[in-house]
Amino acid sequence: MKSKIRMGKITYINASPVYYGLDNGMLPKWLTLVPDVPAALNRQIKKGDIDISPISAAFYAQNHEDLLILPDLSISCNGEVLSVICASNYPLDDLTGRQVMFSNESASGASFLKMIFAQRKIVPEFQIGSVKDINRVPNGIDAVMVIGDAALTQPWDMRFKYRFDLGRIWHEMTGLPFVFALWVVRKTFAKRHPDMVEAAHELLLASMTRGYENLETVIQAGQEKLGLSHSLVKTYYDLLICDLDPPKIKGMGLFFDTLHDQGILNQKAEINFFTP
Repeated sequence: MKSKIRMGKITYINASPVYYGLDNGMLPKWLTLVPDVPAALNRQIKKGDIDISPISAAFYAQNHEDLLILPDLSISCNGEVLSVICASNYPLDDLTGRQVMFSNESASGASFLKMIFAQRKIVPEFQIGSVKDINRVPNGIDAVMVIGDAALTQPWDMRFKYRFDLGRIWHEMTGLPFVFALWVVRKTFAKRHPDMVEAAHELLLASMTRGYENLETVIQAGQEKLGLSHSLVKTYYDLLICDLDPPKIKGMGLFFDTLHDQGILNQKAEINFFTP
């Protein structure tokens, strides 16, 4: 039996409720946490450097043949989400031919925004770069897609006229929740070590339960990390959902099918779960 599991951990505060227990006494010796941003965790699980991780939902769709989803875990919203935004100097429908910069830290947000553009027949000129600091966004950029803590902390409305919340746009389009991230395991690892994967999954669920039991502590930690008000961080956690129920699975499937229909995905993505 493998002696240790390497598990990715999103460094944004959006995953803090899930990791609360592991960060506060529940981390066993057989589990090593690897903190990083979503895009880096995507790369690491693809290479096999980590065994289990939260990853962008769109990245799962691109690599579904190699991965299995851990049930009952996600980073989702059912409407506004606050931390996945498009800040723009123009209405979305006026961005054809204009410079749109994507965060280099997310696959789901970028794929989703491209899907929205494709549906509306908007053809911007895309760039990829770091969008963590508003002061480092190059001149001439007409719109940016920002995710995570930077979306919450940076004064995007000082540089850009419009702020579009992608969670709200999806809900207005479909009436369904949007799944930004999933916890997955590599199929080859799950086949070799099913008992350890089951134990890690149960531990994540228990850690998340502890997190929601201590949500006020999670909120205060988010305040201290980002320098935001208690009310904003509380609102953020009220909007975030970390389970994966049937409506979220339905929304995720619709997202994957739409990406395929528009040619953003080369093949249809199957939603396959880990079962012990």
